[in-house]
Amino acid sequence: MSSRLLLCLGTTALAGLAGAAAAQEELNALVWCDHTDDALIAPFEEAHGVTVNLREYEGTGAALALLEQSRPGDWDVLVIDGIDVFRAVEAGLLAELPADALPTGDFFPEVVMAENNIVDGKTYAVTEKFGYNTISYNAAKVDPADMSDLSAVWSEKYAGRLSIYDYYLPVMGLAAIAGGIPTAEIGTDDLSAIGETLATMRSRAASVAGVVAAQTALATGEVDIVVGGGEWLTAVLAEEQPDLTWTIPEQGAVRWAQSIGVLEGSEKPDLALEFVKYIVSPEGQARLATSSCFWGMPANAKAGDILTDAQKAVLRWDDQPDYLSRTQLYPAPDTDLDIEMQDLWLDTLQQ
Repeated sequence: MSSRLLLCLGTTALAGLAGAAAAQEELNALVWCDHTDDALIAPFEEAHGVTVNLREYEGTGAALALLEQSRPGDWDVLVIDGIDVFRAVEAGLLAELPADALPTGDFFPEVVMAENNIVDGKTYAVTEKFGYNTISYNAAKVDPADMSDLSAVWSEKYAGRLSIYDYYLPVMGLAAIAGGIPTAEIGTDDLSAIGETLATMRSRAASVAGVVAAQTALATGEVDIVVGGGEWLTAVLAEEQPDLTWTIPEQGAVRWAQSIGVLEGSEKPDLALEFVKYIVSPEGQARLATSSCFWGMPANAKAGDILTDAQKAVLRWDDQPDYLSRTQLYPAPDTDLDIEMQDLWLDTLQQ
């Protein structure tokens, strides 16, 4: 009887453990690839005893389409391009965040970006990471001085030796900057001039490539320059291939920023908020900045207390005041202009 009792108690205990494991809370997040690094996610899972299910996507349109096809509550957290937060808010997809729970006072002032993350006085997202769409190159294969002039980058001298990052907004932004057109002022009347620059750029390019393909082309020597690249493209390659680097030309470059928020209808809003708070904490920011997918500057300047000197050197930490002052935000077209810009981009790709 004693043996049976012990066996019964043991079985009950095992069943209890199995039930606890089965009942472990889960959080579902739509993210960019830099959030899929276990070094970033595991500490949060361990601290909260939860499982974070990640779905990687590229392009805001893909995320919005997926959310439209999902049921309310299927997803809890969304990472999104900063300039597209308003689209998610207009669609009723993002929940309001308690502004006093977010450490934006510790952020680089230029990337708080209230104009993106706050709508009608309510906070719906927070900037988590930023960087630059500019010029990446192999310093052993090109003249670095040429990389300081956008017109030289896609000149005949480098025909067939460059790739173009396959995202219309930053590359069209670079084309506008090359022509002296501020990205914030791009209008329909500017598209002809921008189109001429894009046509020249495309005629000299060996390829138009996404993130991984562009990294691979530069790393293998298939191309020597990536237009639209930046620290996010070359930082993860810097240790093994120090000749792969990036610069911001004299004319300037485009600055990207990504935001994170809690989805409206989440059945775990408190846990989702804790995840957002973790991501923008100094510890979360340092891990996100050096993610294995791509590096970028953390929005929270206190991450600098955690990053190593070597990591900050790769990120050009001390150069940020200069870079922030010389770069412009992504173009933010309204719906009609956005359609025209996408049409122009597609026409360029078909050339």
